Amino acid sequence: MSFLHSFYCYGFYSYKLVETYHSPDLTIVCSSVIPDHHITLNIKFPLMNDFSCPAIAFPPFLNPVIIHLGPIALHWYGLGYVVGILFAWWYAQKLLKKRSLWDANHPPMDKEKIGDFVVWSAISVVVGGRLGQVLVWNPIYYFSYPTTIIAVWDGGMSFHGGLIGIIIAMIWFARKNNINIRTMFDIIATGAPIGIGIVRICNFINQELWGNVTTHPWAVCFPLDPYYLPRHPSQLYEAFMEGFLLFAILFILTFSFKALRRPGTVSGTFIIGYAIARSISEIYRAPQEDPEWFSTIFHSTGFTYGMALSLPMLFLGFYLLFQAFKHESTQNDHP
Repeated sequence: MSFLHSFYCYGFYSYKLVETYHSPDLTIVCSSVIPDHHITLNIKFPLMNDFSCPAIAFPPFLNPVIIHLGPIALHWYGLGYVVGILFAWWYAQKLLKKRSLWDANHPPMDKEKIGDFVVWSAISVVVGGRLGQVLVWNPIYYFSYPTTIIAVWDGGMSFHGGLIGIIIAMIWFARKNNINIRTMFDIIATGAPIGIGIVRICNFINQELWGNVTTHPWAVCFPLDPYYLPRHPSQLYEAFMEGFLLFAILFILTFSFKALRRPGTVSGTFIIGYAIARSISEIYRAPQEDPEWFSTIFHSTGFTYGMALSLPMLFLGFYLLFQAFKHESTQNDHP
């Protein structure tokens, strides 16, 4: 079932796609679980092909593969993760060098120690993100084709799985090095949005996670879309909201309000900001294949699986903020 089919049948309770055809407009027929109940939707888009697009055509020079080095292909998606992690490392070092940002002008660790965490953070993000994608979003497909589980360069990473992975790694590293856990969260959260923004741009290059059909003039026609319809470039919306806008908010908190002096303030704001941005973007993103049990319960509500996964993040974010303002900063205490 294509994203387009899911989108148009999604709004009708207990209806699913039974057929589509062009003549010349796209027509979608949704059937109900109730016998002999059907809804026919006539979508007024002209029949299109690779040579016609009523909006912005996808830039032909954008290829998921940057370069082939013999049998090895360098992908934008993988490079996006590398650049994001390296930026977070560099940015954390800069923050640790600026003593005035920290409680009692005393950084919680030396800048060399954060370098020890880079390898662990990379492993935890990739392993957690991939396991989240495999186990939560589409386990039947991946277990049917197990060789695709390791093909992370083709895309398919769960942010929520990656978040769980790096939280586990941060807790372990903080306890091992006698660092306040919420302070450790803050150090990593400050630079994380840049990596998220870069990876969302890579989603756009990969032509994945595209948006719903729209008539807005900035709509994009993706060549991988079988109907070549104008769609919201939802990947770019997410790159802006979850990435660059959120980074700007955390930057202001860090430098103008000295938020790092209250452990949990920056990381709590980051988690809440991401959850809100992700929930907003779900409105424009074409529906993914939600788990069957979830679709059965929330089929007619417009409440998506991505929104559901963001709810625990809101609770965690507000908990961190509550803890940050409940007590005076104890930056150097044992967690």
